[in-house]
Amino acid sequence: QVQLVESGGGLVQAGGSLRLSCAASGRTFSIYTMAWFRQASGKEREFVAVISWNSGTYYADSVKGRFTISRDNAKNTVNLQMNSLKPEDTAVYYCAAPDRPWGRQGRTKDEYTYWGQGTQVTVSS
Repeated sequence: QVQLVESGGGLVQAGGSLRLSCAASGRTFSIYTMAWFRQASGKEREFVAVISWNSGTYYADSVKGRFTISRDNAKNTVNLQMNSLKPEDTAVYYCAAPDRPWGRQGRTKDEYTYWGQGTQVTVSS
């Protein structure tokens, strides 16, 4: 059974940094694309960043140049380094994984089957 567990959220002032981690278990990690999404209160869940099985990355325009996604296949983790945080980055951040391996850099919710429980990120102004 695939499990995703996020950690690292918290409260930070605007301009600050946070590092989120997602620990995956239940299957071979290295052959799957992994992604981060976020959902602000009252809004739809939106794509943030994705890293493919061969470490190609893609970012939402709103976070490009500020966030960095990375993976550690030895530790079965995917990380999201968030710098220069803004109040509009406030949201619950979710780690996501698809059902099939060797996939493309999916950017829509429907392409992902497994989700973590989410971790809250709050950026104060």
